Amino acid sequence: MNIAVIFAGGFGQRMHSMDVPKQFLEMHKKPIIIYTLEIFDNHPEIDAIVVACKEEWISYLEKLIYKFRIEKVKKIVPGGDTGQMSIYKGLVAAQEVSRDKKSIVLIHDGVRPLIDDKVISDNIACVKKNGSAITTSVVHETILVVKDDESINYVPDRAHSRVAKAPQSFWLDEILEVHKKAQKEKIYDYIDSCTMMKQFNHTLYLVDGPQENIKITTPDDFFTMRALLDARENAQIYMGDTDCTRKYGWKT
Repeated sequence: MNIAVIFAGGFGQRMHSMDVPKQFLEMHKKPIIIYTLEIFDNHPEIDAIVVACKEEWISYLEKLIYKFRIEKVKKIVPGGDTGQMSIYKGLVAAQEVSRDKKSIVLIHDGVRPLIDDKVISDNIACVKKNGSAITTSVVHETILVVKDDESINYVPDRAHSRVAKAPQSFWLDEILEVHKKAQKEKIYDYIDSCTMMKQFNHTLYLVDGPQENIKITTPDDFFTMRALLDARENAQIYMGDTDCTRKYGWKT
C-alpha cells in the first residue's frame, strides 16, 4: 500500500490566526488542508490517507472531508505534543490501516498544498528503488552557515545544497522502527523525518519537487498561495479544465 500521512496540528502563531489553525484558513472558500488532501485523494497510486489533527478540531475536519468528498481518508487521530509525536501517531494509524502489509508512507504537511501528481509518483518510485525519498528544491541563493554569535561559519557549495521540503517518504516499518528508537532515547522533537532518519544512519535520497512547494506559515505565504492559485485558474483558459485537474490533482 501507499499511504499518505498528513499532519495538521499547528496553531498558526506566525500566521496571526490564533482563533483558527492555519490549516483551516480558507482560500477561495476552501480550507488549505482540503487543497492538500485533494491532491493525495485524486492520485491513482495513493491507497489511503491518515490525518493527525488537533484533537479539538477533528469533528470539524470530519465535516470538511464529507463536504468536499475526500474519499481516501481512513483514519483521523489526535496529534501529539510535538511535530515528531504527531507524525508518530499518524504512522501508528497507518500501520493499522495497512494491516501490516508492506507499505510506503508519504509524510506531508497539511499546510503544504502546492505540490503536483509528479512529485507524489516520484516519491513512491524513489522509495521502491532506494528506500527513501526526500522532496527538495534547488537553492537559488547563497546559503550561509552561521555561528551562535551570528558570524559566518562557512558558505556551502550551492550546487550541492538543497532545501528539504515534503513529502518525505519511507517504508512504513523502517520509519516506525526509527521513531521507537528516538523515543527510547527520550528524543521527541526532531524537526522533521529526514533529520531523524539521518541521525539513525539511514541513507536518504532526494526527489526534486516544484519550486512553489511552500509551507503556508506566514501571511506572505498565504498571499503567495493565492497568487499561484489565481495563476493556475487563469491557465485553464489555455490548458482546459481537464488538463489542469490532471496536472494538479485538485477537484474543481
